Amino acid sequence: MAIGIKIYEENPNEREIEKVIAVLKKGGLIIYPTDTVYGIGCDITNTKAMEKVAKIKGIKLEKSNFSFICYDLSNLSDYVKQIDTATYKILKKALPGPYTFILPGNNNLPKVFKKKNTVGIRIPNNNIIRELVKRLGNPIVSTSIYDEDDLLEYTTDPELIFEKWQHKVDLIIDGGFGGNIPSTVIDLSDDEITILREGKGSIDFL
Repeated sequence: MAIGIKIYEENPNEREIEKVIAVLKKGGLIIYPTDTVYGIGCDITNTKAMEKVAKIKGIKLEKSNFSFICYDLSNLSDYVKQIDTATYKILKKALPGPYTFILPGNNNLPKVFKKKNTVGIRIPNNNIIRELVKRLGNPIVSTSIYDEDDLLEYTTDPELIFEKWQHKVDLIIDGGFGGNIPSTVIDLSDDEITILREGKGSIDFL
């Protein structure tokens, strides 16, 4: 059964953050708040953990479209090919924020994603998840937790999330009520700017 931890976004408790890091480093799966909906994820360097996330989502890992949560734009060059100034300006304007940007991936992508030409990058405006990524030292692979209820789509109540997911993951962070609108997905992987999904992030700045 999962460990439940309460962390406050305004001032994430260091000891609680360290507990989460310990779980991630052992290949555990966690559920955490973002600036949009709650997400499920693991350490990007742990293939077995990523396979577990894919299994929960009912997909093959190689076919998954998981996004990578980074601390800030300095992490980008780890997994993304060099981007031009115009693309960088868009990212700088929007992030941290409720966006997923599809960017051209480089050769450092984890082995399972080598066949992919692109990668989805998230830098949420949420201190809890960003602090975790910063302490971990590399991105967290992430995907939203959906609800089977067609009306709900995303569960926002941390207690209900715990009830439903406690036997599927190793740790669940209660970071307060989540949102129920996912991130806006923008493809910047080629010369065209393509909006793949309009979500919480406004596209007025483009």
